[in-house]
Amino acid sequence: MAETETRTQHITQVGTVIVPVSDQDRALEFYVDKLGFEKRVDKPFGDGERWVEVAPPAAATTIAIVPPREGEPTGIETRVAFASDDIEADHANLRARGVDADEAIMRMGDPVPPMFFFRDPDGNRFFIIERD
Repeated sequence: MAETETRTQHITQVGTVIVPVSDQDRALEFYVDKLGFEKRVDKPFGDGERWVEVAPPAAATTIAIVPPREGEPTGIETRVAFASDDIEADHANLRARGVDADEAIMRMGDPVPPMFFFRDPDGNRFFIIERD
């Protein structure tokens, strides 16, 4: 960037992904107890609403589990991928904990990493991808 140019964008990372849930307490229990995420935020706001964020330990990006806006559904295709350094262990662990996870890990070959999908109690769909 030339010295005379002014920086107009200050975006540095993906901060929070919003996921609609029908029951925040049930979702919080799932993300913490089944997935092993940390509860980062759980605060009231607005007119009796509640803002809840969870994330994998040490992750910068959080998942906000909030009621859907009026007329919008839960059970969406989030297109959110979580990274794993041992997909075999994570797949086995989630299935053993009763998480609705695909029966098998998909292996499409290079350059696509091994992955599998799972769903939260509302049917919101995520996937886990193995990363080195």
